[in-house]
Amino acid sequence: MEVKDSNGNLLNDGDSVTVIKDLKVRGSSGVIKRGTMVRNIRLTDFEGEVEGKVEKTMMVLKTEFLKKA
Repeated sequence: MEVKDSNGNLLNDGDSVTVIKDLKVRGSSGVIKRGTMVRNIRLTDFEGEVEGKVEKTMMVLKTEFLKKA
């Protein structure tokens, strides 16, 4: 399975990515700001999603809003 970011670059476990758009966090009033760095991502079973720590919280992020750093 190949997981690609918004620019078409391949993503692997342990890569660092940057958020390209302000994202609302579901179930919270928080927002992940554009330009936030997510380090040491993990690939999930779903092609369009990765896991990573954002502000000390593990979150699942859609790859369409990420670019490889």
